[in-house]
Amino acid sequence: MGKRDKKPEASAPAAPFHNPFAALNLKREELPSGPAPAPVKAEAPKGPARAVVRMERKGRGGKEVTVVEQLGLPAAELEKWLKALKGGLGCGGTVEEDTLVLQGDQRERLPTLLEARGVRRVTVG
Repeated sequence: MGKRDKKPEASAPAAPFHNPFAALNLKREELPSGPAPAPVKAEAPKGPARAVVRMERKGRGGKEVTVVEQLGLPAAELEKWLKALKGGLGCGGTVEEDTLVLQGDQRERLPTLLEARGVRRVTVG
C-alpha cells in the first residue's frame, strides 16, 4: 500500500466540530436591546454669500482659465477651497490675490461644486 491508500485508524475518535462563533453567544446579553440611535445630521457647510465665475483669455497666452471672484475668504481658506476644487474638477489652478484661477473652461461644472461647499449664489458670466 502506498501513502494514498492508508486507511484512518479506527482507534482514534473523531475530533468534535470547532465553532469559532460559540464564544459570541455569551456576549449576546451585553448587546443593546433596541436599534442604534439615529446619527445627528450635520448642518450644510456655511460658505460665502456669493461667487462670480467667469472665463478669461487675455494676458494668458491664449490659454483659457476660469476665474472665481468675490468669495471674500481669507488667504488660508482660499488655499483649502482651491485644493478641493482642483480635486473635484481634475484640473490645475492657483490663487491670485483674492481670486481662484482654474485651468480650462470650467463654467458648466464649477457652480455645482461651489453650491456643495456652501456658496448661496453663484453668478456665471
